[in-house]
Amino acid sequence: MRRVVVTGLGVVSPIGLGRETYWRALEEGRSGVGTISLFDATDYAVKIAAEVKDFDPEDWMDKKEARRADRVIHFVTAAAAMAVKDAQLNVHQIDPYRFGVYIGSGEGGIQTTNDNYGILRDKGPSRVSPFFVPMMLSSMPAAYVAITYGAKGPNMAVVTACASATHSMGEAYETILRGDADVMITGGAEAAITPIAMAGFAALKALSTRNDEPERASRPFDMGRDGFVMGEGAGVLIFEELEHALNRGANILAEVVGYGNTCDAYHITAPDPEGDGPKRAMEMAIRKGNLRPQDVDLINAHGTSTPLNDKMESAAIRAVFGDHADNLLVNSTKSMIGHCLGAAGALEAIAALQSIVEGVVHPTLNYEEPDPECNVNVVGPKAVKRDVRCVLVNNFGFGGHNAVLAFKKYEG
Repeated sequence: MRRVVVTGLGVVSPIGLGRETYWRALEEGRSGVGTISLFDATDYAVKIAAEVKDFDPEDWMDKKEARRADRVIHFVTAAAAMAVKDAQLNVHQIDPYRFGVYIGSGEGGIQTTNDNYGILRDKGPSRVSPFFVPMMLSSMPAAYVAITYGAKGPNMAVVTACASATHSMGEAYETILRGDADVMITGGAEAAITPIAMAGFAALKALSTRNDEPERASRPFDMGRDGFVMGEGAGVLIFEELEHALNRGANILAEVVGYGNTCDAYHITAPDPEGDGPKRAMEMAIRKGNLRPQDVDLINAHGTSTPLNDKMESAAIRAVFGDHADNLLVNSTKSMIGHCLGAAGALEAIAALQSIVEGVVHPTLNYEEPDPECNVNVVGPKAVKRDVRCVLVNNFGFGGHNAVLAFKKYEG
């Protein structure tokens, strides 16, 4: 039976670049949320977001190429390079036809779309960029990474809103399991802190309006939560078939053991308040991983900081784990990096994997007044030392898309 392990991690996030920098910031409870600087948000109801800072795309790609590419491509190029380096992966020694890329993005090149619509409106159709169409596609991050590394195997971009990265990783895992690839570059990327996206999410009343206290705005499971904070970035992971990893002497970080994929079939934006879809997705990941509910030590929750999601997710966790929910830890990475939409699952999976590697569970920032309707064991504003042997990563997207991954400590 084939097994799948994780051998490399790459991060572009609002709290730092690279796996180690990102993890230390999470462990210390640092917030990446601040006032928007990417555009003038003076007239916007929401003026805060978690932006990627101190990032120069020319550190990762040719200057001319960087000018032509959307910000989402900048992020995924950097994160993929970090992951390949972290895995000490010599891509020239891999059979290119057994080397694939699954990277999700909910919004794709939305900045490119935003900019070129302005050009069309102000200057006419002849001035629209010839790079507009390829660079606005949600499939382009996966294609771009494949072109960069010569990966000619399975290639796909899952687009399931905020579950995009987790579905991409789940499908990459199953692609290796069924024998269609030996190495997969997988994860998610998003760069949606743009005028149109911020206006749209604000119109939905989905975003926090705590403009005067940016660092306190994202507060998953807390009584005072009022919406999510938009984030951006990219998380890229290297998944390998176990024997392939062992044969090249790879450093194995953890094992991927289960994947759940369900739909609420309930509403285009609101979650099913009963949490049936997330419940079934968690149960599926546990069952396919040959686990028992009591084997799970930690859930890196979707934990958006919205009133409906956190309440629903808590109910789903209770339904799956029963009394074990009192012992199992729950945290939300979004409390520090905001909601990175299609990149969220990958960045959160990396945080969960670091908990396995480091034996530490990062805090949930701003968890100050527990909501009695979120009756789960949420890690507060301080990190907790814990031997984490098994973790679930939950992500749910608009439209009722639910994805859950199960990771375990690798035991040979």
